[in-house]
Amino acid sequence: MSGIGRSRITLVGVGLVASAAVTLATTTASAASGARAIPAVRKPLAGKIIGIDPGHNGLNWTDPSFLNHKVWNGRQWENCDTTGTQTAGGYTEARFNFAVAIDLAKILRTDAARVVMTRTNNHGKGPCVNPRARILDRAHANVSIDIHADYGPSWGRGFTVLEPVADGPNNKVIKSSERLAKDVHLEFLRHTPIGISNYYGNNGYIFRKDLAGLNLTTMPKVLIECGNMNNWADAKLLTSVRVQREIAWALAEAIIRFLRGY
Repeated sequence: MSGIGRSRITLVGVGLVASAAVTLATTTASAASGARAIPAVRKPLAGKIIGIDPGHNGLNWTDPSFLNHKVWNGRQWENCDTTGTQTAGGYTEARFNFAVAIDLAKILRTDAARVVMTRTNNHGKGPCVNPRARILDRAHANVSIDIHADYGPSWGRGFTVLEPVADGPNNKVIKSSERLAKDVHLEFLRHTPIGISNYYGNNGYIFRKDLAGLNLTTMPKVLIECGNMNNWADAKLLTSVRVQREIAWALAEAIIRFLRGY
């Protein structure tokens, strides 16, 4: 390359550097002079309180007298709780419920939500079904979800969203709970490999009036049976860490969708 060529490249390079320096100085000066900055993106759940009720508990099975004592569910007396079900391989519903709840809580907190859970471990007993409802009601949660898995016929597969029936305490949140149910149904189909139940409910929905968590709620709430632990194919999915995280993601997306009013 000739000397003239090198000089031209050098001059051009100096010009670019000088131009960049001027641009940087101008930008810095603008910022210093109070020019309007781009606002930070607001997280979608900032200021929201989300309730999560992972059904049952890991040591419920150790104390039948505790489980069998009667509590008022808003309509009638029922047992404090049950052990929950399990797969043929012994993977318990309580463990599944808690794993999904922990993943869901992490996602919601990342989006700036305050999360309230009815239990914080899987190695205890209870609480009973009616105190669970009170925990979330007293937290003034904007929305809550009860996480469960079902025990159906061995040939049955799929998820079902359980919705409340008006009984007094929950009268004001029936319509909003129905909307939440639709959002959960939609996002579950969108983000998980689990389909609509072919043995329980109608097209993946059912109304229940015998569950304390739904009878006593004062905020929009649904309960989801995420699949059938008595079916080998569903059991394989429900015990998968990957699928559990997909379920948690689906529930988080449903909550965000609901709160944004889509």
